[in-house]
Amino acid sequence: MATENHKLHIFFFPFLAQGHIIPMIDIAKLFASRGIKITIITTPLNLPHLTTSLETHKSHGHIITIKTIPFPSQEAGLPQGCENADTIPSPSLYSNFFNATKLLQQPLEQLLLEDHPDCLIAGHFYPWATDSAAKFGIPRIVFHGMGSFALCVIESLNLYQPYKNVSSDSDPFVIPNLPGKEIRMTRMVLPDYIKNNDDNFFPRLLKEVRESEEKSFGVIVNSFYELDGVYADHYKKVLKRKAWLIGPVSLCNRDIKEKASRGKQASIDEHECLKWLDSKKPNSVVYVCFGTRTNFLEHQLKEIAMGLEGSGQNFIWVVKRSREEEDDEWLPEGFEKRMEGKGLIIRGWAPQVLILDHEAVGGFVTHCGWNSTMEGISAGVPMVTWPVSGEQFYNEKFVVEVVGIGVAVGVKKFAMMVGDSIEKDAIEKAVKEIVEAEERRNKARKLGKMAREAVEGGASSYSHLDSLIQELLKFPN
Repeated sequence: MATENHKLHIFFFPFLAQGHIIPMIDIAKLFASRGIKITIITTPLNLPHLTTSLETHKSHGHIITIKTIPFPSQEAGLPQGCENADTIPSPSLYSNFFNATKLLQQPLEQLLLEDHPDCLIAGHFYPWATDSAAKFGIPRIVFHGMGSFALCVIESLNLYQPYKNVSSDSDPFVIPNLPGKEIRMTRMVLPDYIKNNDDNFFPRLLKEVRESEEKSFGVIVNSFYELDGVYADHYKKVLKRKAWLIGPVSLCNRDIKEKASRGKQASIDEHECLKWLDSKKPNSVVYVCFGTRTNFLEHQLKEIAMGLEGSGQNFIWVVKRSREEEDDEWLPEGFEKRMEGKGLIIRGWAPQVLILDHEAVGGFVTHCGWNSTMEGISAGVPMVTWPVSGEQFYNEKFVVEVVGIGVAVGVKKFAMMVGDSIEKDAIEKAVKEIVEAEERRNKARKLGKMAREAVEGGASSYSHLDSLIQELLKFPN
């Protein structure tokens, strides 16, 4: 099989945001571990994030090359150095950024012409990638970065528009034509462009994404069949989308170094972090992290601090602020002194998978980004759900209502980047509940065991990846 796989060469072109780059690097590692030649395409300023993550994997003898193409910041009216969606300084510049990504088509096609790969796996925000692959007679595979449940919800909302049949933003509506448990939502958790029926650049982009996906070879999903198989079947059989569930992709990182080096350089030494966790009892630490893009306002950060203190639990809290930037005015007076030994604040980037996998961690307060959700599930950790934007509200429904391993903190509305306001009492209550609920913990552990088994030889995700590789080997040259 491995010898046969050497005939394949796959291009990976992740969308330029950490939440997309990290899982696509993991997917590239999975393909490379099957003997496939991999080339990852990115831009110069995103290159360091890739090289750090791939350093350990390359030592295993796998064939992974990285090539860069220039990012047209200046032409798109973006500040110099803005090559990643996480660094966009203002929401008003989002359209500029996405317009800039369209200018990546020509340099990517030049590389396709030079290298003649057999397949292009590209992020869904590059709708033009399907046409680019077609020019060279190769398949394009889409990576969304979502699970099967969210993909089905989005498609249902797009097809049936049930949110138009309610009289107010707070009235619930049922997601139609969804298998399994009945799911109710409100207009408040939907993006403004859906609620207001906007016709700006983003709805138009999403329309292009859907049309591009329909013409593509299929979709790779970071999930596993035992978790959301009913939705995977619906996506494939009812919605007629070809898909392969090959996750949890983070599990390709086996040792401490691989787990610690995913994404950016961590703001804490992994050994120091593990030493702190080793000093705590099993299931006694709550890990709090809201991803790469959420920027809570000062008053919300204070509420989180007081909620954590009130809960009485040990915690690791990842905050996107440095001492130099804020002088810690966002913390309640004397907070860090009172929390010495009980709480660890990581300012910047944390080795999330490494932390979640530690036996001391008994709960995860999360924004419900799908990477974080899958990493929590893989670690067998129950979650406090605090969605902010994107498809995170759909993921919350999945975690809390479908698989039953989460407690909702009480977020009521979509609030891009800054999040809905939650008071300390609600935070304290949810944190206590997630740590103390044994039934929910047992469910999470069982799912974690299933996740780890899914990626082993002969199991569901392993077999899905095999199936995809076989289809690519048979694709007409």
